[in-house]
Amino acid sequence: MNVPRSLLFVPGGRADMIAKAPRSAPDAIAVDLEDAVAADDKDAARRTATENLPDAGSLVLVRVNPPATPWHDDDVEAVAATAAGVVLPKYEDPAQLRDLRERIGDRPVVVGIETARGVARARDLLEGSDVTAAYFGAEDYIASIGGRRTPSSHEVLFARSEVLLAARLAGVGALDQAVVNVRDSDFFRRDAGEGRDLGYEGKICIHPTQVTLAHEVFTPSDEEIAHARDVVEAGRAGVGVVNGEMVDDVHLRMAAAVLAKAGVEA
Repeated sequence: MNVPRSLLFVPGGRADMIAKAPRSAPDAIAVDLEDAVAADDKDAARRTATENLPDAGSLVLVRVNPPATPWHDDDVEAVAATAAGVVLPKYEDPAQLRDLRERIGDRPVVVGIETARGVARARDLLEGSDVTAAYFGAEDYIASIGGRRTPSSHEVLFARSEVLLAARLAGVGALDQAVVNVRDSDFFRRDAGEGRDLGYEGKICIHPTQVTLAHEVFTPSDEEIAHARDVVEAGRAGVGVVNGEMVDDVHLRMAAAVLAKAGVEA
């Protein structure tokens, strides 16, 4: 299964917003029972979410409440009765994923690495796991260590990189942190570009307008595709330089990755 470029979260208690989620054509939709729902509304939101899951071309998931909460078991039981996959937030122990798998079978699972304990154990959590992707949750992570979020994201660079590295070592897809300012498109592009530079393959989206921006950033551009083709062709011809830049094996691998992501042949 391809790693989604966009994972759009919508409140589980809002049937109207769930119905509208496919309109922005995200690669994946997460109907959220956790952060988007107040404690007193959890039971009602669970019913609303499972009764109104969108029939869309996108991958449809439900974000359940974390394992340590009083709503987790009921959430998983409700999702197990649907065809949806699961987003497991605040993943901290492999036993949590094993328990989930026993209850939902082989449906798609995305896990959230978003606490100090989760980041510290990221490699063990993802190694050998059968998940579609892991996302880095910057807001929850920085809260768990008592830090402060800044526009630079310097304060989460280590954790952001550690989750990406753990995902790569495990062969798991990696989704980058959310941008909570939904009105600043330029900031989203910049933040997403930094995530892509690190190696992330997609991004959490919390507003439909962010979906198009995520696809823009995480889809190779025509210029990138053309350059990758030039590099591959140069490698075939034994040429050592393309546009003044040295071409060796690592550049050939990077070019091949760009073309594979774009779904085109060299």
